[in-house]
Amino acid sequence: MSMSSTNVDHRRQHHHSAPHHGAGGPLWLSAVAGLCASLVGLGLARFAYTPLIPALVAAKWFTAAEAVYLGAANLAGYLAGALIARDFGARVGAVAALRGMMLLASICFFACAVPISFIWFFGFRFLAGITGGVIMVLAASTILPYTAPSKKGLVGGVIFAGVGLGVAASGTLVPLLLHQGLKQTWYGLGLLSAVLTLVSWKAWPAEPRARQSGAGHHAAAHQVHGARSPAVLMLYLEYGLNAVALVPHMVFLVDFVARGLGQGIGAGSHYWVLYGLGAIVGPLLTGHLADRAGFAAALRVAFLVQAVSIGIPAVSGLPVAMIVSSLIVGGFTPGIVPLVIGRIHELIPHSAASQGTAWAQATTTFALFQAAGAYSLSFLFAQSGGDYRLLFVIGAAAVAAALALELVGAVATARGRAN
Repeated sequence: MSMSSTNVDHRRQHHHSAPHHGAGGPLWLSAVAGLCASLVGLGLARFAYTPLIPALVAAKWFTAAEAVYLGAANLAGYLAGALIARDFGARVGAVAALRGMMLLASICFFACAVPISFIWFFGFRFLAGITGGVIMVLAASTILPYTAPSKKGLVGGVIFAGVGLGVAASGTLVPLLLHQGLKQTWYGLGLLSAVLTLVSWKAWPAEPRARQSGAGHHAAAHQVHGARSPAVLMLYLEYGLNAVALVPHMVFLVDFVARGLGQGIGAGSHYWVLYGLGAIVGPLLTGHLADRAGFAAALRVAFLVQAVSIGIPAVSGLPVAMIVSSLIVGGFTPGIVPLVIGRIHELIPHSAASQGTAWAQATTTFALFQAAGAYSLSFLFAQSGGDYRLLFVIGAAAVAAALALELVGAVATARGRAN
């Protein structure tokens, strides 16, 4: 413990003189802090709710319809968090904001152990969503500007492996906690979040220096311009389409196996655990690929592989097909994140402020498309009389469209350079 705090203090003394330090202890300490944050705000605050829904209904805390609306409250909060994150981080400091959001997520778990009313629960599920949105925007942009370019993919992968750990925990830890009771499950999740908050408290990097006031207006104008170049705007749209593509597995996978394939809730849960295992290693693998091949190439491969994997359940419900699909799509659920952040850094190479603004806008686009996709696909599912395969076809088509946009953009850029 004393060794790690010495490292952090050492980093703080030299932070501004060497912003692009290599893969030393302090960098990996920061990456682990990022992993803890994404595990609390995204992995647990969002994904641990999914396996709790049947228990909430069975315990008569809420009706089935109310339980689903409470899930939607988290998505709405996530969008709100993405929208306010940059301003909130600028006002209180990014590190203080991240610590505060992790604390708030922990409090939300404890509050949910007391089912006072639907409004009470809705409010705390919404707040839990806000913590995820803020953490998604600020965690990586607080750490990656101080990461060597050759390590950005892997460090980004470590940060967002926390999401996968949360998905895996939701399929394994939550059922174990539920044996103790529903209230005890919420307490357990709150305690785990509080421990992760404390563990990561001192591991965040020091705050970057504030900009000189004289250069403020020029820097702000450059920041907006960089975040709105045609290539970056195209990337936002591709990321949004990818959000829609992930919805069928994220929302309907367990139900498809349990009811659509008639294999029961136990089999559905097994595939959810596979999805979670994929989500742990996914960002590490995609980040490593990007460090080797470049973020543009890695992103195109990711879109192609997803288009095939998301479409598999529409063609075959065989166990081997479902295992492959669950693992790969699970891997890309958080695995797409370090690729998009890295691509932003490639497109806006020299301004950490512009990179942060662009990432906030990308996250907001993702949240919007994801919420719209979840509602639209749920509506389509009801209207089609429960046609699961239609959902997977639409998901595959959405990410295929993202790949088409990316390739069109690459061709246009190449022609522009040739001329």
